[in-house]
Amino acid sequence: MSGGIKRVGVVGGGQMGAGIAEVCALAGLDTMVCEVDAVAARAARERVTASLDRAVRRGKLEQAAARDALARTVFTGNLEDLADRQLVVEAVVENPDAKIEVFTALDKIVEDPAAVLTTNTSSLPVMRLGRATGRADRVVGLHFFNPVPVLPLVEVVTSLHTSAATIATVEDFATGALGRTVIRSQDRAGFVVNALLVPYLLSAIRMAESGFATAADIDTGMELGCAHPMGPLKLADLIGLDTVASIAESLYDEFKEPLYAPPPLLQRMVEAGLLGRKSGRGFHGYGRVG
Repeated sequence: MSGGIKRVGVVGGGQMGAGIAEVCALAGLDTMVCEVDAVAARAARERVTASLDRAVRRGKLEQAAARDALARTVFTGNLEDLADRQLVVEAVVENPDAKIEVFTALDKIVEDPAAVLTTNTSSLPVMRLGRATGRADRVVGLHFFNPVPVLPLVEVVTSLHTSAATIATVEDFATGALGRTVIRSQDRAGFVVNALLVPYLLSAIRMAESGFATAADIDTGMELGCAHPMGPLKLADLIGLDTVASIAESLYDEFKEPLYAPPPLLQRMVEAGLLGRKSGRGFHGYGRVG
């Protein structure tokens, strides 16, 4: 079915879900974004529209292409509208109970037994999500990176149940339809990228927490001293400090390595709602909320 995937669903219209929907729509696919209700669905539409408008303003996209992409994207607050989808990407909050609830529902709703159910989880076991369905062989991790329209990498994460046919379908979809570069990972917390990245981010947070250096100096040090395009604390703010904490907790739960344990400062900031760019303040200020 790999070459025949034309109808894609995205569950969750937040920062990641909206980005995934945008790249699918720009690839010419019939794209549907499902949120928890009509209000959230409208907010998801505004998010996608704003991203397309930015791309046009920056000369990265023609106005006609942006208009066509938005025209082929439907936004809904009803999960049952995804019944005819051939591939669904789950992109809800990084919480196992929430994701299991989505997969349990999708298993009953998506009609085509050959349809592929994928998850954009950053760290949770794909196996656990697959077992919430009666089609674990058709469940696979499809992990995009933020910002999705800009970063070309996708991790394909296979569980012990994922079939070879499903892997081929998803990899062909990601490379062919979406033009992404794919790397494959086993079903371990953090997969490839976050298992390497998150300890680095946590080390920077511990450095700021201890007063060893300011957030600005830590970021400048890595940007100008190591040629990183973005310092670790700016990157943590971009990812979302709640997401960084969730990934760290998943890594620590699986491996019990101290370098994966979320620092107290990170936990307090999440509790305080200082989540980075999306809240207007994290290790740096962004002058807005939302």
